[in-house]
Amino acid sequence: MDLLEHQAKEIFAQHGVPVPEGRVASTPAQARAAAEAFAAAGRPRVVVKAQVKAGGRGKAGGVKLADSPASAEATARQILGMDIHGHTVHKVLVEEASDIAQEYYLSYLLDRSGRTFLSICSVQGGMEIEEVARTSPEAVARVVVDPASGVDPATATQIVTAGGLPAEAIAAAAALAERLWTVFAGKDATLVEVNPMVLTADGRVMALDAKVTLDDNAAFRQDLGALADPGAADPIEARAKARHLNYVKLDGQVGIIGNGAGLVMSTLDVVAYSGETFGGVRPANFLDIGGGASAEVMANGLEIVLSDPSVRCVLVNVFGGITSCDAVANGIVSAIGMLGARGEEVNRPVVVRLDGNNAETGRRILDAARIRVVEQAETMDGAARRAAELACAAATGA
Repeated sequence: MDLLEHQAKEIFAQHGVPVPEGRVASTPAQARAAAEAFAAAGRPRVVVKAQVKAGGRGKAGGVKLADSPASAEATARQILGMDIHGHTVHKVLVEEASDIAQEYYLSYLLDRSGRTFLSICSVQGGMEIEEVARTSPEAVARVVVDPASGVDPATATQIVTAGGLPAEAIAAAAALAERLWTVFAGKDATLVEVNPMVLTADGRVMALDAKVTLDDNAAFRQDLGALADPGAADPIEARAKARHLNYVKLDGQVGIIGNGAGLVMSTLDVVAYSGETFGGVRPANFLDIGGGASAEVMANGLEIVLSDPSVRCVLVNVFGGITSCDAVANGIVSAIGMLGARGEEVNRPVVVRLDGNNAETGRRILDAARIRVVEQAETMDGAARRAAELACAAATGA
């Protein structure tokens, strides 16, 4: 679960990580009231920040300075309702402006490839760390964190020193890094990121921005429900979750349905590879219908994938084990019939590759159904190539 910035900062503050004071507003009037409170305290300059789960808010116009309560109100009016990378802004964070002397980068993350935790620190903050790593790799320090011992004062100092932070920032930055680890470990996070971590003109170090991703697998011991933001959820992902489907929306054109996470991941790779030949076509989603999926689950999955308007073609890739291929075939036929009965005729091509348990029976069911939009492929590579080809043709009108 990704948190909004204001949620992440609330957690930071609870663990002693210094953050600027801010107030959340859902209307321009509330933004003005928040700015008036800061002005009354002698801090008239504020930052109005869009609260969406997307990067690049500043470049999109979602982060702006305001010098007065009236300006904060006008700025909030501009930002609220904006679309930032597919996310509508429903709330803004009105935050006291900081007198920034220097900007740094600090994060902790789960390093899946190394099967450990990793800290990344850089003296070059305020920009995309991937770009810094590409252009100035010497400015990015990667320090492995032992899960058993965590981050004590010595380790925290090692991290920020390795990141190249100047002497005047080391002590305060190390204290922040130590407290940030308590957020990461205590909240079962897979990522906590501060970009930028800033040194102010008066010598303080604080988290000017905050990004936190929590592990859904730890929901049984963390109150994730209190942090959920239904309004920020992708509507297709929300519908899929309500139907207990393992679905993740991606930025592509080929809808993917498979059984088993490994097979689906492989299918994503094969489609992306085939798509290079057909105008850069890419997968539109991850959808695993599971190892024992019924015809009803297959129907639900196909309906969810087809509800994405960016999908130009669907690829169903099933290797029958627990899942019987005849059940999958019946699910495809049922789903297309159900959608047609509701007046939502399926007019996008569906490429199906069935192999394994009852594959021959499944293929015969699809052949007998004579569904115009359904065609079958014998291999995964062949199915991926055909799906990419059809998606490309749909885009060009060929």
